[in-house]
Amino acid sequence: MEIVKKLKIPAEFFYDNVMKSVLFDIRDQTGKQLSQDQLKNFSYIKTFSKNSSAKIEIEKVEKNKTYHYRTSTTANEYVVQYDIKAIDDKNCEVRYKETMESHGFLQQMNDAVLGIILGYVKKRNFKKMLTLIEESY
Repeated sequence: MEIVKKLKIPAEFFYDNVMKSVLFDIRDQTGKQLSQDQLKNFSYIKTFSKNSSAKIEIEKVEKNKTYHYRTSTTANEYVVQYDIKAIDDKNCEVRYKETMESHGFLQQMNDAVLGIILGYVKKRNFKKMLTLIEESY
């Protein structure tokens, strides 16, 4: 899935919102209070429910430009990339890319079917989130 959208907000504002969310999640999951400078190559275990967790690895962080991370579970591996390009002082373009690799043939088939159904909903919800961030400026 890839989404590219121009937003009427500074690149810094969008990046700061993403970082607030990331730092909150890390603190919530690990109890560690990190700064943005400590994120690159940081990894932690995120618990979703009693029987569901994943390893999150932050792969690339460039202030106001890039945030990439990998989520690994026993069934799948997701790579998420936020690339932010400042157009000018008041506008930016956000490129969100998410790829998934499934482990095992049955998991691949299951994910292919669900991907068709959930892909549309995921895109719509992500675009809504971008609009909400834009409106909060």
